[in-house]
Amino acid sequence: QVYLVESGGGLVQPGGSLRLSCRASGINFRLYTMNWYRQATGTQRELVANITGGGSTSYADSVKGRFTISRNNVRNTVSLQLNSLKPEDTATYYCNVQASRTPFWGRGTKVTVSS
Repeated sequence: QVYLVESGGGLVQPGGSLRLSCRASGINFRLYTMNWYRQATGTQRELVANITGGGSTSYADSVKGRFTISRNNVRNTVSLQLNSLKPEDTATYYCNVQASRTPFWGRGTKVTVSS
């Protein structure tokens, strides 16, 4: 079974930073593209960033230049560094992987950006 466990969310002021982490188990981690999604209240879940097994990255336009995704294929973790946070970044952030044609999700970690 695939398990994804996120951590690192919290309350931060506008302009602040947070680092989210996701630990994966049950997959050959280095082979899979890992994704971070977010969902704000009343909106659809959106893809924020992803990283291939080889380390290629892509980002949503709304977070380019502010967020950085990285991975550690030894520790089976994927991280998302959130800088220059804005109130509109407030959401629950989810780690995701597509394995055996099935999407797997963590429970999410909440990020609140507010003064």
